[in-house]
Amino acid sequence: MKKISILLLFLSSLAIQAQEIPEKEIKSQIDEVTVFIDGAQINREKDIELNKGTVLLKFTGLSPFIDAKSIQLKADGDLNVLAINFQKNFLNEEKKSEEMTSFGQKLKALDDKILLEKTHLAILKEELAFLKENRTIGGKNQELMLSNLKATADYYSEKLTTIKLKEIEHNENLKKLNEQRSNLRKQISTLSSDKDFPSGEVWVKIESKKAHQAFFSLSYLVENAGWFPSYDIRAKNIEEPIEIAYKANVHQDTKVDWNNVKISFSSSNPKKGSTVPELLPYFLSYNSAPPKYRKKFNVVSGWVVDDKNKPIPGASITIQGTTIGTTSGTDGSYSLAFPHNGGILECLFVGMKKQEKHINQPYINFKMQADHLALDEVYMVDDAFLFDEEIVPITEQASKIRIRGAASMNKKTRASALPPPTVQVEKQTSFAFELEKKYSLKSNNKTQTVVMQEINAPASYQYFAIPKIDEDAFLKAYLTKWEKFNLLEGEANIFFEDTYIGKSILDVRYAGDTLSISLGRDKNVQIKRKKQKDFTDKQFIGNKKVETKAWSIAIKNNKNQAIHLTILDQIPVPILDEIELQTLNISGAKYDKETGELKWELQLTPLQSKQLDIKYSIKYPKNRRLNLD
Repeated sequence: MKKISILLLFLSSLAIQAQEIPEKEIKSQIDEVTVFIDGAQINREKDIELNKGTVLLKFTGLSPFIDAKSIQLKADGDLNVLAINFQKNFLNEEKKSEEMTSFGQKLKALDDKILLEKTHLAILKEELAFLKENRTIGGKNQELMLSNLKATADYYSEKLTTIKLKEIEHNENLKKLNEQRSNLRKQISTLSSDKDFPSGEVWVKIESKKAHQAFFSLSYLVENAGWFPSYDIRAKNIEEPIEIAYKANVHQDTKVDWNNVKISFSSSNPKKGSTVPELLPYFLSYNSAPPKYRKKFNVVSGWVVDDKNKPIPGASITIQGTTIGTTSGTDGSYSLAFPHNGGILECLFVGMKKQEKHINQPYINFKMQADHLALDEVYMVDDAFLFDEEIVPITEQASKIRIRGAASMNKKTRASALPPPTVQVEKQTSFAFELEKKYSLKSNNKTQTVVMQEINAPASYQYFAIPKIDEDAFLKAYLTKWEKFNLLEGEANIFFEDTYIGKSILDVRYAGDTLSISLGRDKNVQIKRKKQKDFTDKQFIGNKKVETKAWSIAIKNNKNQAIHLTILDQIPVPILDEIELQTLNISGAKYDKETGELKWELQLTPLQSKQLDIKYSIKYPKNRRLNLD
């Protein structure tokens, strides 16, 4: 209660100050947006006519999701910036877009029609009840004439038929209207949440030394915006370069449309912590639990719903600490491939509390809870005077606002030569893709895909197969000097020989000099692994038992190109002296006695077939039992 009283007193004093100082409302346009992995920096520029003296400039119509600590103001003029603060105007809530208004009107019209159909059904129900209650013909002591009975029966039948047919008709109309209403509600939810939000305002207290026109540049960080990369990877065949479409999937629901603005996509994330992690001691004792390994799956999927189990379309699902992400569909469902080391899923939706879940199973659902919007702390800088680029903060809160003076601005430097369609700007700890063309992006929570770069990279190709586990051959492409493309980890759609293969993960975090890209299975390389029964037998020699095992691997290259194929298999590795293993035939494989791995490096010409043999024997005491393949 004390905190609220202080806040009200503070706002009251601010209102008194505002009455004493002339106010000037400033309507500005967004000129440039830098979209981060999570969040975006908005830049606005405005030339403002100032009179001599002190004036309160109110930049209105801004997003309510501004981070007050990120506000930067650049001023070019003969003036001093005395104070800056950010507040939310709850009395002037953001106007809904024309599309949202149109949908709202359609929804109301549907509700009116549904109410009318329900009213008709209620009237029919009353008519039917009245008809049933008055079926008795004549009084109890009156003689019933046959003609009266027939006339009454005909009347009752006719009325009942009419009522039932009308009931069926209205029920059918009601069903169609409810379906239309449900679809419309889903469409509305993809554009924005149902919650109304206040508008944001930045108030700037200016002392102008003379009447003149001054240039202002206002920038700040907003939430409910971001981007994540994805790729289309195409390989026409194993002899041509690989084609990579580097795409940015950008979304924003800041409650302010970005109309015809210059957009750049930055690899940095301002919300990510910058503290260096610490390595904790790893204490080992006899009571230490052995490591646990998760199940082998690389795609996680599920649904995003609200507290009433209604689907939430357009929710952002990302893997914490990475740029891998996706958005939920119109039915609230999502599917996302993830790297081998798993991670934590983050689910975000405007107006809802963020949820985090460890990836420990292939199906993870999110039930979002409403996040009640509270009045944020008002940041006020009183008596912060500006001398060129120096800031003299009088209060602790003043240090949270960055203000740059006239010396840091030069209008002539703002003009630059036209860049190519996409320019990669290298920075000390990040990079950004700047798009030449200006784009518009509505605040509707929809994800818009922009192709930032088309890459044509020379690649080498190699097939891999472990027929003991999976008899399909998997193709990998290897890229050298991939660092120059500034790739980020993300989901990739794989196309091989003009056919969609499926999804994969382009994970560059652990790549060395060569980046490998999995291009999926190739059915034109046939592999069959078969146990040879003729060579699998048991013999007893003295007190020893001898078992012989044999397999054959048949391979055929049905492609029109020669291929490089790596085959992996294994034989057991004895760990007791009383177990003796003898390799009888491994078809020239590289044999690792420590791990039992067999490795064949094959060069197969078009339509060539080849067979590999594995044969070994194991001798061990006959009173023991071994579990062999």
